[in-house]
Amino acid sequence: MEQYGVTVWFTGLSGAGKTTISSEVAKILRSQGYKVEILDGDTIRKSLTKDLGFSRADRDENIRRIGFIANLLTRNGIIVLVAAISPYRQVREEVRQTIGNFVEVYVNASIETCEKRDVKGLYKKFRAGEIKGFTGIDDPYEFPLNPEIECQTERENLEQSVEKIINKIKELQVSNSLSLGCQP
Repeated sequence: MEQYGVTVWFTGLSGAGKTTISSEVAKILRSQGYKVEILDGDTIRKSLTKDLGFSRADRDENIRRIGFIANLLTRNGIIVLVAAISPYRQVREEVRQTIGNFVEVYVNASIETCEKRDVKGLYKKFRAGEIKGFTGIDDPYEFPLNPEIECQTERENLEQSVEKIINKIKELQVSNSLSLGCQP
């Protein structure tokens, strides 16, 4: 099976469901023989970008570094699933332009829902005054204006969100195949 690289960029608030959805998408694609890599924002922060803080400049640099790795993998035929808050539109657009074969997925959940989920305990720490500059509360989150896919995790279940993304990836695989004169 010929595979074409694409970066699927999951953006949304902390607790919206980016990691959950991207992990399930990866599991399904791998079971179907696709080469997939997940670049999770939390994991990247512990290694590649541990020298960065949470200022706007550092957050932008974090996204640029993730984008650099995603671009390398994408151009080498890997399906790259990036799960990172990536709060600022301008740097998301910059990464999109660099990579080219890019699908933006807005994992949409209200701040209230994300705070109820609070998987990592970050909202609790913010409310206790232990952390500042929290995306969506006292630091902005600029939601995507025209994402290719929107997953509304308050209204749809995991399977519905995953299905939308799998369908888009497969559609891109077929269209890339056809544009190069190959049989799907």
